[in-house]
Amino acid sequence: MGCPVTKVVNIGGGSAMMTELDKTAALVCGMIAAVKIPVTAKMRLGWDDDNLTAPDLARVLEDVGVAAIFVHGRTRAQGFAGTVNLAGIRSVVQAVKNIPVIGNGDVTTPAAAQHMFAETGCAGVSIGRGAFYDPWIFRRTEHLLRTGELVPEATFAERIRVLRRHFERYVEFYGEDHGSRLFRKVAPWYAKRFGPSKLFKQKIVAITSRADFEETLAEYIAWRAPFCDEHGESLPKYSPAPMVASFMRDPADADVFARESIPVPKGPVDTW
Repeated sequence: MGCPVTKVVNIGGGSAMMTELDKTAALVCGMIAAVKIPVTAKMRLGWDDDNLTAPDLARVLEDVGVAAIFVHGRTRAQGFAGTVNLAGIRSVVQAVKNIPVIGNGDVTTPAAAQHMFAETGCAGVSIGRGAFYDPWIFRRTEHLLRTGELVPEATFAERIRVLRRHFERYVEFYGEDHGSRLFRKVAPWYAKRFGPSKLFKQKIVAITSRADFEETLAEYIAWRAPFCDEHGESLPKYSPAPMVASFMRDPADADVFARESIPVPKGPVDTW
């Protein structure tokens, strides 16, 4: 019920299910009866700002036996634009009696996860696109919540280590040619936090082999050196701006929102 895609809602699926609560409840009830595992539901806040049905739907789904609710803090009309509505998520938390509600939407930093917990009272936080640029976000978030200490973002050396490992897993699973081509879609996400990365972005989208990958990486690291300190980290003037979740930004700072707008990949994974 969280999908806002037009071709899905046009046939009554995705977020369109939030406009017919009784029909949706009956469908979910049948699903619960048919399986032996817990059934959870993912939803948005509603169709649009005039139809915020998430609290009512959450109550209905709890009554038919749903084990947990995941709620993205936007309406279908918003898609992935605008700011996540934390008060909207909180209204869903308050609507149910005994099941956990997990908040979702624009959790791009550990601090954002901490803020969502505090502002909504949710039982958990679901991180999606935030992991595109920071695959370490889960470990960093757990550490912040447990200790109150914010672990710095990964170093450049650590990013390269994981980038290389990620590439090797693609090649092992898909084969060298196909795996290399698929990885073209993944690598630019890493580059968003590299600092100066123009050369890398230009070259990595053309790789077809391990040799291409290693050559691109070696050439990029050498090209990047003048922008770095003795530890290989970007000098302050070349460092990427700090990550700031949209719902924690200053409304006057449009640049922050632009930096944190993480594009949603379109279509099946092998066409990204």
